[in-house]
Amino acid sequence: MGVLGSALIALLGLGAPIALALIAVTVGFILYDPLLSESAIFRSFFSFVNKYTLMAIPFFIYAGFLMERTGLIAKLFRFADALVGWVPGGFAYATILAAVMFGAISGSSTAMAAAMGVVAYPEMIKRGYPKWMAAGVIATGGGIAILIPPSITLILYGVLTDESIVKLFFAGVIPGLMLALSDAAIVLTMALITKLPAANFSWRELRDAAIDALPALLMPVFVLGALYGGVLTPTEAGAGACAYAMIYGLLSLRRKFVPEIIAATERAVNLTAILFFLLGGVGIFQFLLANQGWPQDIASWVTGMGLSPFGFLAVLMVVLLALSMFLTGVAILVLVVPIVYPVALSLGIDPIHLGVLFALCIEMGAVIPPVGLNLFAVSGTTGVPVTTVMRGSFPFLCSDGCVLFLCMLFPILTLWLPNIAVQSVFN
Repeated sequence: MGVLGSALIALLGLGAPIALALIAVTVGFILYDPLLSESAIFRSFFSFVNKYTLMAIPFFIYAGFLMERTGLIAKLFRFADALVGWVPGGFAYATILAAVMFGAISGSSTAMAAAMGVVAYPEMIKRGYPKWMAAGVIATGGGIAILIPPSITLILYGVLTDESIVKLFFAGVIPGLMLALSDAAIVLTMALITKLPAANFSWRELRDAAIDALPALLMPVFVLGALYGGVLTPTEAGAGACAYAMIYGLLSLRRKFVPEIIAATERAVNLTAILFFLLGGVGIFQFLLANQGWPQDIASWVTGMGLSPFGFLAVLMVVLLALSMFLTGVAILVLVVPIVYPVALSLGIDPIHLGVLFALCIEMGAVIPPVGLNLFAVSGTTGVPVTTVMRGSFPFLCSDGCVLFLCMLFPILTLWLPNIAVQSVFN
């Protein structure tokens, strides 16, 4: 195991893509072992990607790209501004609220950060917000999409562990709202210190903005309602979200939407191909782990150390945050989950609770340098230096850390909603 781990770390250190690194070291080990057949490589690759639940990921990715092309993001932002823009620092609140709403559509943190960088940043600067604060709000607000359903991160965790994706969706709601509230508290503090401006409230503007954004607001209602009612599986809900976005775009933009469909399809296909190649590499890696019995050995070793469940989670969270300095969220999931999942089960840790903690760490990792993707997404769309985005993100990163600690300390925050809202028949 030491040789395999060293080879994997060496390849990642040389800049090799995570999928190629996983496949390379695993294939090398399989070919070296006389008891393993080469056919195991292909069987494990295709058996892992040939999962029905995995189709939910490209569907929701595609739906997010389609909704982005319809202009509904700007309409969501207008509604959020009309709703909370009248309070001091209200435009920053509106940005966070729009992040929550768009997160319920796309499930993509980086996509949300990039989109809001285009829509929200120029207006925040126009209204007198400091560049560092405007960029920080957008970068950290994007991370909320990782928790709010349909979360791509939670779907992937569910596929890796065979846990209920529906339960994971509902488990992420309260922590996601806690992130939004904690970010709002930071904004309030900054607003009082820097005397940020506030807009005038208008019932007419709120009404008009709500009507304009109604199609976007109805999508998460449709997705979560169908899942909660047992009408659709997560995969079917993803397909329904695509159909919803497609129909809306064609009805609202007509022929102008056709080129947008092509562009959205191209982006979704490219991202899906990359992701599924990575998942195939994960399948090969998981086969090797199971064949060698390494997760069980690690579980026995950790159990023998006498760590409490909380102690184990505390150490794991520190490791995950450290890894986020060098690896993306997807890479962390595919590398760490297959190893620590059996250990967590042996310690009596609820796997749904564990999944949300993983998502929270990945959310924080999105703004932790040097890899933090949201930092670069905001910097690229706004022209603000990455160091300035980092400065603005730091207070929000601290508040997010408080949310992570509370969720780790009180599992009820993640488990209460799925326990009362999701029946055991859902998978």
